[in-house]
Amino acid sequence: MATDLSKGIPSADVQEGQMVGGQLEGKPVLVARSGGQLFAIGAKCTHYGGPLAEGIVAGDTVRCPWHHACFSLRTGEPVRAPALDPVDCFMVREENGSVFVTGKASPRPGPKLSAPTPSRIVIIGAGAAGNAAAEMLRRHGYAGSLTLIGADPEVPYDRPNLSKDYLAGTAPEEWIPLRSRQFYADRQIELVLGKRVTSIEPKNRRVVLEDGQVHPYEALLLATGADPIRLSIPGADLPHVFTLRTLADSRAMIARAQKAQRAVVIGASFIGLEVAASLRARNVEVAVVAPESVPMERTMGSELGAFIRKLHEEHGVAFHLGQTTRSIESGGVTLSNGTVLPADFVAAGVGVRPSTSMALAAGLAVDNGVLVNEYLQTSAPDIFAAGDIARWPDPHTGERIRVEHWVVAERQGQTAARNMLGLKERFDAVPFFWSAHYDVTIRYVGHATRWDRIQLSGSLEARNGRADFLRGGKTLAVATIGRDRESLEAELSLEKDTST
Repeated sequence: MATDLSKGIPSADVQEGQMVGGQLEGKPVLVARSGGQLFAIGAKCTHYGGPLAEGIVAGDTVRCPWHHACFSLRTGEPVRAPALDPVDCFMVREENGSVFVTGKASPRPGPKLSAPTPSRIVIIGAGAAGNAAAEMLRRHGYAGSLTLIGADPEVPYDRPNLSKDYLAGTAPEEWIPLRSRQFYADRQIELVLGKRVTSIEPKNRRVVLEDGQVHPYEALLLATGADPIRLSIPGADLPHVFTLRTLADSRAMIARAQKAQRAVVIGASFIGLEVAASLRARNVEVAVVAPESVPMERTMGSELGAFIRKLHEEHGVAFHLGQTTRSIESGGVTLSNGTVLPADFVAAGVGVRPSTSMALAAGLAVDNGVLVNEYLQTSAPDIFAAGDIARWPDPHTGERIRVEHWVVAERQGQTAARNMLGLKERFDAVPFFWSAHYDVTIRYVGHATRWDRIQLSGSLEARNGRADFLRGGKTLAVATIGRDRESLEAELSLEKDTST
């Protein structure tokens, strides 16, 4: 039974920079001390319900151990994605050596904008970055015209779940939309969905849609994401060959999996292997084909890659590594060595490319992504870019990087929103992503495309391990299994270690 915080806890239990979990009227609440001040907020993360009291205090914020959402201890506001909703704040007092939580506090008024702001903001792309930007603009009190344009006909949705629980059949579709249509209507965010933008006209400050609609802007955010790479082999266009990028893709794959016995997954990427795990949860036989000798070796190194392979093999996945796919037929897949794998359907997860054609046509600087400065501004100062297409100067590696992960996209959308309002906030967040395979979740902070060595600690086999990716004696990234708090501590350490 959780401690009833209304009855008090010893002051000594809440040390500086620490927190204690309990409950108030049956709801989880945490008490934290930071800067000598006591705070009490809801202890359940609004993203996936993670236990905040098992996270860490960082300044006047608390970070969730599951997916690294960050909340203000002062206001309960979600300071950084992936959480988009606040937690409640509670009144707390300290007397006679005890700390008491006495009830819910009144919400604080939101921020007020003092500087002039654009009268019209248009966001192209209704995914992670675009949605997070639109929400942040309204949270900051922006009252101008706000239009969110998306090629997908669905309201913005939880894309990471498409290859995880939703595909596995353990998450209902009601969980997938991030918000309802009414949410956007209530905040006067105009949704233009199922429509493609054909051109951006920076000189005229307008965007033109495929149906001829014109949307003028004073500030524009490009959040067009990435497009899946399509196989260019015989049979790649057959109807039983799928890529997984949209909700419609996931629905189609689920429909096929419900009546299929065998599937071939082409590509041993995170997405490919998450799809494999989800299909095994549906009792579909799965074979994975990939050219590398160890799954995800280029991202995770050989030892962690070998662990992931073994994990999948323990769940019945068959690997055909060191092989490419020669062709796809109606009932099977032919490999480069001539082996034919039977398949009722095929899932291709061979990577994505940033969707930069519009930016290039508009004359923006493009090089493996849309080039942006530390404020996420493109070469046109009134146009910003965020998410999979943005290539920014990373202060932690000292390099320009582009990252294709959900949390990074959301955080960039939030920073771009604040900068469109003139707040001049540098994007300096350490990249984070997570990947789920059966009962194992890998959490990864930092960014390492190359390294001198990987320092392993703990035991991967015991589901309690850590891998530090080092170059020149400097830690660039950390991957953990079963060490959620350590992942947060690594994130904090990386934040303090910059190259500039």
